[in-house]
Amino acid sequence: MTMLDILMRRRRVTLTEAERALVIRKGRITDILGAGEHMLRRADVVERHDLSDPVFVSTLSDALTRERPDLVDTHLTVLRTGADEIAVVSKDGRLFEVMTPDHRRVLWTDAGPWDVERINLIERLDVNAKLGDRLTRARMTNAMTVVEVSATEVGLMLVDGVLTKTLTAGAHRFWTVGRKIVVKMVDLRWRAHDVTGHEILTRDRVSLRVNLSADFRVTDPVLAVTAVKDFEDALHRALALAFRKTLGALTLDALLADKMAVDAEAAEAVRAEMAAIGVEVGAITLKDVILPGDMRDILTGVVAAEKEAEANVIRRREETNATRSLLNTAKVMAENPVMLRLKELEALETIAGKVERLTVHSGTEGLMNDIVRLRD
Repeated sequence: MTMLDILMRRRRVTLTEAERALVIRKGRITDILGAGEHMLRRADVVERHDLSDPVFVSTLSDALTRERPDLVDTHLTVLRTGADEIAVVSKDGRLFEVMTPDHRRVLWTDAGPWDVERINLIERLDVNAKLGDRLTRARMTNAMTVVEVSATEVGLMLVDGVLTKTLTAGAHRFWTVGRKIVVKMVDLRWRAHDVTGHEILTRDRVSLRVNLSADFRVTDPVLAVTAVKDFEDALHRALALAFRKTLGALTLDALLADKMAVDAEAAEAVRAEMAAIGVEVGAITLKDVILPGDMRDILTGVVAAEKEAEANVIRRREETNATRSLLNTAKVMAENPVMLRLKELEALETIAGKVERLTVHSGTEGLMNDIVRLRD
């Protein structure tokens, strides 16, 4: 500072290329200074700003926009988004910020250059694939959501509770600001649904529990989701009601005798009801019939008695056959003495093989005479 500056109440302010300054004189903004040396009054207030932070932040921002629009146009870039608009701001070709609806941002123009891509959310909610990849790499995904749909599913997108789109297999990105987006996944593969422990009362008033199983798949995802609140719950109720009606018209003996016939009677009613809501039903089976404890003991006793009676019949039949065989053998021996003697010799051979010593009381001579007599 020179003597002349002191006498004229002046001061020098030097700014670098990375700085800008607001000059406030007597409470009013008079200028915005760029790089270089500037001569100011000693009473002037200087508010310095570093361009390394390109966002203009000052308590005088609104006053500057209102009172000195000429300075704003020269030095600042003002961005605003509408109620249904998103702005993707890039600085020198690189993503800088994603501005959500109803926002305002003031940037230093010299910190740019700035590029702005505006997106109308009323016209489209999906994010362009190229832009979505850029935002994902830059980790600027706060304003969007990513939904991945597998090859065996479809996604039903609801915007503010209204079904708007069906998503096929792949990755999908959507702007989520200002909207409530819900994607409901629907599996298109064949699946099994079980109804376990369902209680019914047969025609002869026997209470029992049954386990049912049905194979199904969704053929019309939109109809399946919109026609009923939960299509699997609807299938559960359809199976339970159809089989309760069918099984309740049968006696316990008929039910236990032929379970497959019961399945055929109830299947068509279930298939027709579920086809109306976009669900195809395949095989329906009655897997188990569970009897109460006392009834199970009774049936076990009945089965045991039946099997015992069958065993007695078989035993008597075998005894009769054995007796008839002995009678035939006796008749043959009575008519043929040689056969009788041969049987005696076979018995004697069997006995001789089991004892160490054998005594023949009639002697060898008597034995040979008997053989000769048999031969005569």
